[in-house]
Amino acid sequence: MTEKIFETPKGPIHYWLSQPFAPDTVTLVFLPGLTADHRLFDKQIEYFASKYNLFVWDAPGHAASWPFRLDFTLMDKAGWLHDILRQEGITKPVIVGQSMGGYVGQAFAQQFPGVLRGFVSIDSAPLQRRYVTGAEIWLLKRMEPVYLHYPWKLLLKQGTEGVAETDYGRALMRDIMLVYDGDQARYARLSGHGFQMLANAMEADLPYDISCPAMLICGKKDHAGSCIRYNKAWHKHTGIPLHWIENAGHNSNTDAPETVNRLIEDFLRELDA
Repeated sequence: MTEKIFETPKGPIHYWLSQPFAPDTVTLVFLPGLTADHRLFDKQIEYFASKYNLFVWDAPGHAASWPFRLDFTLMDKAGWLHDILRQEGITKPVIVGQSMGGYVGQAFAQQFPGVLRGFVSIDSAPLQRRYVTGAEIWLLKRMEPVYLHYPWKLLLKQGTEGVAETDYGRALMRDIMLVYDGDQARYARLSGHGFQMLANAMEADLPYDISCPAMLICGKKDHAGSCIRYNKAWHKHTGIPLHWIENAGHNSNTDAPETVNRLIEDFLRELDA
């Protein structure tokens, strides 16, 4: 993977492309969740490296994509992604978004209809307003002080054990969280801004239709928020295929990479067919 940088008025975005790269063929666009970085998809990149073009980023404000002004919207974020893909000549993107990455994918589909070749949601949820309660949106807007005043050691423990079920998944998330060790204020700002951005996008009450082929993946032990409830409702209302991952938490692609990789590969084969 070759690291590159895309400059925005608010800061740099670091991203990685597989080599060699054939931009006119299918590209898997891996988008990590809130506070996670590109390493979240290490097992997917390892598996798909010789099969497809690969893209992954540190989302704006995350890890290497810092310093970054945290006053952008979800649509801004999707717009920068579109600019990067266009700059690289990527014409057949398949977004694979975990958690917040799945929301970015839906914002992308809303802004740029017809661009996506496919969409895979991993432990994410729908952006449509009808799926969330007023109380949930209220809470999303008030998370920064919670993360700021929570004891860091306890936050680190719960932030790793709460999103993964396996030793690998937890160790990886711990390493990712340690990027912010010693600067809890940055971690709190990043988290608070992400949830506020999400709440605003939901309140916009846009269609957020996924017009391309899509697939939902969710860990059976995903206890992050109401992810399981959201995915059941998302599948029921849209008919998008939903796959439950045994013994996997919120980061199911790190808990069960073989299963998730196989599902993604089968999905891509159907696209090719």
